[in-house]
Amino acid sequence: MHTRGNAHPQQQPFAAGPVLGIALATAAVLLAFSGRYGFHRDELYFLLAGRHLAWGYPDQPPLTPLLARLGAELFGASPSGLRVLPALLAAVAVALVALIARELGAGRGGQLVAAAAAACSGHLLGNGHLLSTATFDLTAWLAIILLTLRLLRTGEARWWPLLGLAVGVAALNKLLVFSLLPALLLGVLTAGPRGLLLPRPRELLGPLVAVLAACPFAVPVLWWQAAHGWPELTVAHGISAQQGVGGRLLLLPMQLLQLSPVLAPLWLTGIGRLWRRAELRWARPLVVAWAALCLLVLVGGGKGYYPIPLLFALLAAGCEPFAHWLREHRAKLAAGLLAALLTSALAALPVLPASALAVPMAVDPDLGEEVGWPELTAATAAGWARIPVEQRAQAVLLTANYGEAGALAHYGPAYGLPAPYSGHMGLYAWGPPPAGATGPVLLVHPIGYPWLERYFTDCRQVAQVDNGHGTANMEQHAVIALCAGPAEPWPALWPQLRRY
Repeated sequence: MHTRGNAHPQQQPFAAGPVLGIALATAAVLLAFSGRYGFHRDELYFLLAGRHLAWGYPDQPPLTPLLARLGAELFGASPSGLRVLPALLAAVAVALVALIARELGAGRGGQLVAAAAAACSGHLLGNGHLLSTATFDLTAWLAIILLTLRLLRTGEARWWPLLGLAVGVAALNKLLVFSLLPALLLGVLTAGPRGLLLPRPRELLGPLVAVLAACPFAVPVLWWQAAHGWPELTVAHGISAQQGVGGRLLLLPMQLLQLSPVLAPLWLTGIGRLWRRAELRWARPLVVAWAALCLLVLVGGGKGYYPIPLLFALLAAGCEPFAHWLREHRAKLAAGLLAALLTSALAALPVLPASALAVPMAVDPDLGEEVGWPELTAATAAGWARIPVEQRAQAVLLTANYGEAGALAHYGPAYGLPAPYSGHMGLYAWGPPPAGATGPVLLVHPIGYPWLERYFTDCRQVAQVDNGHGTANMEQHAVIALCAGPAEPWPALWPQLRRY
């Protein structure tokens, strides 16, 4: 199929060597900082979920736990080992931003500016530092955007199967990709080229092949969600409620901060360039798609970073004019990118000592969640030691959330701790404890979070967590409470402990 009535600019050669050099340098920086603190709570959960592989979990499809298991087996079950794959995905994302810039008419200089800007972005560095669903999402969405642009620019049917395949693989990681697709569709409907959506009957094979290419990956995930009552929607509603009105109003400021304020001129230039230049009319759906996804997050709730992959595409669109400017102002552009890199690194990477995280945690609280898990395990082991040896066969170790459970599953065996239980997210399906485990019960929960204790009898605090750095994360001063036993038998109690 060929898009009708549009003349498209010739593509410039891909600046493969320099772009790949920037991508590999990005991966090297990420790997250099990968072991500075420790595991993030989500990484510990993914390691644990990787031992219980399934087509889905309440909060996500199976790809990230699978990558956690693969990374641990290939490179070691350490923070540095687990983060090799995220660093490589970040490098791919850098190259994809440069390819998007090329798709939008950028020559060698524009592609290099795009790659360098992406590598200096706090969002890319933060995602490349940790293994998370957002890590793979960024790379997958950029690939989908690139393939969509290629399809819009050329109208060639051969891009449909690859686009469908990319969407299917992205659905294996997060169903959030199904919010990107209607945003792009709305962009094509409102900004064109509409001929892509009104194919001749003989050209319907392309979209059909795209759907078929996505099905082997997306259908099992959707089937699992449907069979379990769509728990991911429940999780999404919880995120929406947690964001509240204040979180939604910060949507644009948070995108500005996470991408890097220094890079704002690039994506603002990209928006103007796509909207004003006649030869780029075919790519205007990018602008509409970004605005539509922002509006969707604003109205429906969600996290402010969801639209950022589209913002990377707009940034790529604005790089070619700066490449021309670069010839006369090389030092100024280099200084700007260096400023973006330094501020992004401070906000997204473990550059500062763990005791000095208060300021970067104001922008990215996740940095603080990499601190204190060995200390939490040691405090839990001290609490477990309070249980008489003869009672430990019937004792249960129970946590309030998946981060605590993941930490105890990873570090606990060295202390002789049993496998932990929890009603949080995917761990609920791996319980309840055996009916004969009548107590004692050792509880681990954040301070100011005592709801868990009301389901058990005679609870008293026997230890408390101190991460040793004064880092005010969720588990600092977490409570270790020893209880006589459950207030009800486990089969009756377990459904009451479920939390999303």
